[in-house]
Amino acid sequence: MTIKAIIFDVGGVLIRTEDNASRRRLEQRLGLQPGESEMLVFNSPMGQQAQLGACSTEDLWRWVQRELALSDQALAAFQRDFWAGDRLNEPLLNLIGSLHDVYRTAIISNALDNLLHVVTDLYPMADAFDLIIGSAYEKVMKPDPIIFERALAQLGIEPDEAVFVDDFRHNIVGAQAVGLHAIHYTPATDVAAELATLGVRLPGNHTTSSR
Repeated sequence: MTIKAIIFDVGGVLIRTEDNASRRRLEQRLGLQPGESEMLVFNSPMGQQAQLGACSTEDLWRWVQRELALSDQALAAFQRDFWAGDRLNEPLLNLIGSLHDVYRTAIISNALDNLLHVVTDLYPMADAFDLIIGSAYEKVMKPDPIIFERALAQLGIEPDEAVFVDDFRHNIVGAQAVGLHAIHYTPATDVAAELATLGVRLPGNHTTSSR
């Protein structure tokens, strides 16, 4: 087995919500339960439909606006506070950049139809990847095997030639079911060390643990 490609999730891995305080404050302001804002945006039926590309990012936010009876100004404040604690995972992105000359690098993300805007303009990282696959574009979400199989086909590799890094256990299980090697990411995960155990050659000294 020779690893030829390393594939990463975005939310929770490449872009992390490191400070939830602004989300909790907006929930208090709107009389929502803790975590209810994430449920609305990500895990509600509308949020899932948006990630499947059945509706647009704009459609999702207008639905949130109607559900919470927000003015346009209040919706803008919701969006600002919802994303305020997100940060680019710079150590991991630096590692990816160092690997990019030797290995194919890719993204597979359950994401809205603005994923390319997010990784190109809001959190510039697109140049570090050979392939970017978003669920809204593919009309299929992880852990469905189809999204992994499409990525492998576009990369031109076999499943055991790829490593997949994700923060959700069910997505890890889905990737492994297809035959990919997988790393379950947490803030304490040293991705470089995990990759090294799979035979990935690491230039220089790298660590991606947040500890």
